Amino acid sequence: MVGFIFIWRHLAHDFNYKWDWSVIPGYIIHIDSSGDWQPGMLTQGLLVTLRLSLWSIILGLLTGTVMGIWRVSPRPLLRMISGSYVGLVRNVPPLVLIFIFYFFLGDQIMQATGITELSYSLEDSTSPVLNTLFGPVEQIPAFLSGVLTMALFEGAYITEIVRAGIESVDREQWEASAALGFTRRNQLIHIILPQAFSCSLPPLAGQFISTIKDSSIVSVISIQELTFAGQELMSATYRTFEIWTVVILMYFILTFPCSIAVRELEKKMNNHRSQNH
Repeated sequence: MVGFIFIWRHLAHDFNYKWDWSVIPGYIIHIDSSGDWQPGMLTQGLLVTLRLSLWSIILGLLTGTVMGIWRVSPRPLLRMISGSYVGLVRNVPPLVLIFIFYFFLGDQIMQATGITELSYSLEDSTSPVLNTLFGPVEQIPAFLSGVLTMALFEGAYITEIVRAGIESVDREQWEASAALGFTRRNQLIHIILPQAFSCSLPPLAGQFISTIKDSSIVSVISIQELTFAGQELMSATYRTFEIWTVVILMYFILTFPCSIAVRELEKKMNNHRSQNH
């Protein structure tokens, strides 16, 4: 804390930069022409980041769960597919992955499914549900491309978390459930996965926090999330330090409560294990 105060005073007084915070409040919240309070550009970017992270976490968890099950499958083909997926995604820079998916794959998928034409034919006022779930309708193709890319990227890491969770379950659990007549699917659903997810909750929660931070990379495909909003405002106002300070605080507001929740979750799980032993 003392070091932080020293650095702040040095930046405020000795650094050759004139601080001006007067422009910041209007980019957080402002009053429109009708007299109503409206979220500013930074707040809108924060909402897009939250929306993008939630969808990416949901799809990434589904992808990672399926691929994690395939990683321990007795079928060699399924193990090869999931292993190739993990190896490819984890060894390709996420920026390259976003460009490939957005410019080559995402555009074709959006056109083939008719999402692009649908987004052009709708208006925000006539589709409030879509606007709430995915943001402005004209940005839905880019938003979905970003979500799918993030889900694939995060899903590769979740795959390994799920795999490790499944392998942490004692082999006797498999043998006992098989002796009771459970099929492999029922073994996974009723016996193995509940225990695997219980063991994997702390690393999964940590991966969810990483998803929020990693979402900033989709700003390169013009998704108007928090980092993109910060870049636009920095170019318009030249208030570099003020804008990025607020952006950092907004990311901190999103991730710090999650970090506290993860810490409390780990404490409860450790206490529960110690009581069982």
